[in-house]
Amino acid sequence: MATGVKKSEHDALVSTAHEMAEAARAAILPHFRRAELAAENKSQDAFDPVTVADRAAEQAMRDVLARRRPDDGILGEEHGTVAGSSGLTWVLDPIDGTRGFISGTPTWGVLIAVGDENGPEFGLIDQPYIGERFVGGFGLAQVDGPLGRAPLAVRGTRDLAAATILTTFPEVGTPQEGAAFHRVAERCKLTRYGMDCYGYALLAAGQVDLVIEAGLQAYDIQAPIAVIQAAGGIVTNWQGDPAHSGGTALAAATPELHAAALEILNAGA
Repeated sequence: MATGVKKSEHDALVSTAHEMAEAARAAILPHFRRAELAAENKSQDAFDPVTVADRAAEQAMRDVLARRRPDDGILGEEHGTVAGSSGLTWVLDPIDGTRGFISGTPTWGVLIAVGDENGPEFGLIDQPYIGERFVGGFGLAQVDGPLGRAPLAVRGTRDLAAATILTTFPEVGTPQEGAAFHRVAERCKLTRYGMDCYGYALLAAGQVDLVIEAGLQAYDIQAPIAVIQAAGGIVTNWQGDPAHSGGTALAAATPELHAAALEILNAGA
């Protein structure tokens, strides 16, 4: 558990995160579902798209930090790392789910987290088009959206046979990791695909029970970790260790589901 954030800073950090989310919304929404939107491919081996909206949103968030929190570090997907002197680092993914963004689906989101080298203490998942914002940490666990404000709380499912599981497979991870996911999914009641960060938000909101993914970067998972933990859930990697550096992730509503999924993921490993 991260310990680097002083309680006296909580309100300022939360306020900064919300201002960053608003700045990202303003930068992104003019480009969503526009026929003229183009995507570049960042990878030589696969399709890893980036758009002008990704870059503009991250720059807008960095501009907020430069004004409000100039001593903090930054780790962002599009514009790299900035070392800070405060001991705190903001971890930013301007559009998590760019494949969904360029396809017009509303499952992408803006991810903002803040913490230290031990992991995030506060996180925010924002879906600008729907107008939903999920926050967790510093005593907060809530969602604001079209239906107003509601508390976040995971549901109490304990049996895999009753669980709903979400993932972004097969877009992420190796074939072997995909096979491990399917071993868990075949034991669950319902499986849904291609959810990106919105799957983690739904787990925190008590709508689903498991999210299992691989091939993640720190900026993909830190905000979801904070939101899910604040809602009472569990997030680790597939070895049961902290997941905030990226790699694999197993997010579960209850300890029982987490233990059952962990055992299956590692069966034969």
